[in-house]
Amino acid sequence: MKIQSTADLKKISQVYSNQLYYPDTTKVIIGMASCGIAAGGMAAFEKAIQEFPEGNGIKIAQTGCLGFCEKEPLVEIAGKGKPRVIYSNITEDRISDVVNGYLENDFRKTKRILGQFRDPRSILETDINNPLDAVDPLEGIPFLEDIPFYNTQLKVALRNCGYIDPDCIEEYIARGGYFPFFQTLFDLQPEEIIETIKQSGLRGRGGGGFPAGIKWATCAKQKGEKYIICNADEGDPGAYMDRSILEGDPHSVIEGMLIAGVAIGSNHAFIYARNEYPLAVKRLITAIKQAEDYGLLGENIAGSDFSFSIKISTGAGAFVCGESTALMASLEGNVGRPRAKYVHTVEKGFRDNPSNLNNVETYANVPAIIAKGAEWYAGMGTKGSKGTKVFSLVGKIKNTGLVEVSMGTALRTIIYDIGGGLPRKKKFKAVQTGGPSGGCIPEQFLDLGVDFDELLKVGSMMGSGGMIVMDQDTCMVDIARYFVDFLKEESCGQCNPCREGLKQMLTILNRICEGHGKKGDIELLEELGSFSQKFSLCGLGTSAPNSVLTSILYFRNEYEAHIRDKKCPAGVCKPLFYYEIDQEACTGCTLCAKRCPEQIITGEKKKPHQLDQDKCIKCGICYDACKFEAVAIK
Repeated sequence: MKIQSTADLKKISQVYSNQLYYPDTTKVIIGMASCGIAAGGMAAFEKAIQEFPEGNGIKIAQTGCLGFCEKEPLVEIAGKGKPRVIYSNITEDRISDVVNGYLENDFRKTKRILGQFRDPRSILETDINNPLDAVDPLEGIPFLEDIPFYNTQLKVALRNCGYIDPDCIEEYIARGGYFPFFQTLFDLQPEEIIETIKQSGLRGRGGGGFPAGIKWATCAKQKGEKYIICNADEGDPGAYMDRSILEGDPHSVIEGMLIAGVAIGSNHAFIYARNEYPLAVKRLITAIKQAEDYGLLGENIAGSDFSFSIKISTGAGAFVCGESTALMASLEGNVGRPRAKYVHTVEKGFRDNPSNLNNVETYANVPAIIAKGAEWYAGMGTKGSKGTKVFSLVGKIKNTGLVEVSMGTALRTIIYDIGGGLPRKKKFKAVQTGGPSGGCIPEQFLDLGVDFDELLKVGSMMGSGGMIVMDQDTCMVDIARYFVDFLKEESCGQCNPCREGLKQMLTILNRICEGHGKKGDIELLEELGSFSQKFSLCGLGTSAPNSVLTSILYFRNEYEAHIRDKKCPAGVCKPLFYYEIDQEACTGCTLCAKRCPEQIITGEKKKPHQLDQDKCIKCGICYDACKFEAVAIK
């Protein structure tokens, strides 16, 4: 069947809406994004299929990431006339008991229940009643939307992740998908589409934050064959926002690219994805094939004169290919190296043709903006940063996961309310935003509203949305060394400020961490960093020193302790500290002695223990094991 009109979309939507919200059978939906699979979701999925074969009134299905990665594998169970219940940490050995308990209306084992849905509809759906209005909620079990991890989130880019089967285009349509594309195809002029994107205030979510509407308008004015390109080359350590969208809702990106194609006058598109994202690529391939089968991609879409094709290209994982000109060079089959920006890619990009490049999250926002209007989107966020932003919240945090909040949401809200704070009552030290090129933000700025401009003011950046939380046991000198080492390896090497500057900064940082730092090293790092910022060819080099410069700015005392006192206050740089057992604080619980791999901690039970300094390998196991803070860093 080829979809020819909005009426065709509505027929599909009606059929699959019923299956989504009013299942005739009990539906067991298992989180099968990379995070869920890594936590045991695939094994649970296979066990469920084995235990509950098709035809017995139970359907086993998959979905993407619901965001709460700390609680994976997440399993949703929905039955006719019953609440939709989400269970957490459901591994292979638990799946059968959970399903049987739901079938028997046994909800007493609430420790595995994360919550129940109040309303699982998409923000794009406007013509159906609340699917759960007629269902009595379970007493004593919170609604998912009310628990701390979710209650301050606002999902636009992630609107379908964790709610639909990413391999089922019909479920995407049932949640309002492809209706915005048909609106742009038949009801709006290209200029109107671009003006809507402009008025919405949407800025590129790949890191630079350039206004998407202006980029589209500039590209649309150019002559010749034009290209739409999606940057899915997400390379920041700890970042997985784009991967999760592609794994959980690939059609939102495809639809966003289709709308951009209509607006700009392009018939050809590419998605440049990391080869390290096999599941995302697999689901993209499936989604593109489904869209082609329905006539949503290909020649003369829905009988119009608009044709559009999408091809996938996989990169080799070079971080520098996240930069637009390097990405396009790689897409052409050349070495991924940036070029000077005096000629913009919207004028001469891929194959020297006008090219519009946005990242995954940017395109995922576009259908929602078209459907709900520019004023709706611009009503969220701050004056200069509209809408929402997706962050991957990782590091020393209780609730690791994928978070989408309005621009301007305070760091404190994200880290403590959504993230649940730091584990083991550790003291917060810093949060690094913007990936390896971002800055380290100290505790004094926890009430900072997160948007493009505010982060720049404190020396950091939005980047693609990675957010790494650090506690008291993090050495800021070592963190700076780690990111500089990463960027040195990823530098293309074309320009001296980046190539040589990073190499020299790493040499100095290594020296400081090894206990050989000397007077003037801090000032030399600042000078090298400033030089790289001012004179590097591309964004990698100009932002590479951020972690060094912000850690010096806010944690200069740690650098001075390493250099002057030959001490690492955090106990990370092994030549600069040792562990010691406080004889007064030690209760003689023997836990540290039992866990010591070298068996060098001795003492009688309920009496203070001793540690043999000469044989200690400084692994930190005793420090982590002690519940009485008796193991001290000296």
